[in-house]
Amino acid sequence: MMSVDGPLTLNEKIYAVVQRVPQGKVTTYGQVAKMVGKCTARQAGYAMAAVPADLEIPWHRVINAQGKISVRSDGAPDPRQHRALLAEGVVFSPAGRVDLARYAWQPSFEDYLQEPEEPGLG
Repeated sequence: MMSVDGPLTLNEKIYAVVQRVPQGKVTTYGQVAKMVGKCTARQAGYAMAAVPADLEIPWHRVINAQGKISVRSDGAPDPRQHRALLAEGVVFSPAGRVDLARYAWQPSFEDYLQEPEEPGLG
């Protein structure tokens, strides 16, 4: 459940950062963690895996630092994530990598200073 009063939880802060990633761009778990502060890439990954169904979070725009879709508990990347990124125009190499030089979101300095807002409910 999203908090209505009081400070945002770590997951809520992570979701607020991910909501800023524009369509057709990607970011990495590490970049999300850096923007949130006091967070690890692993925590950002756990938050993406735990996105509540009632939130419109573009979780599919978060990939690993190698430019790949991370594998899930079954040992395979999520095909929904691949399809969603392709639908936004993100191109994968034959090795399954996204060219981060081309598709990585480049947040502005203000994005780092901006206090995250509570993620919107779907």
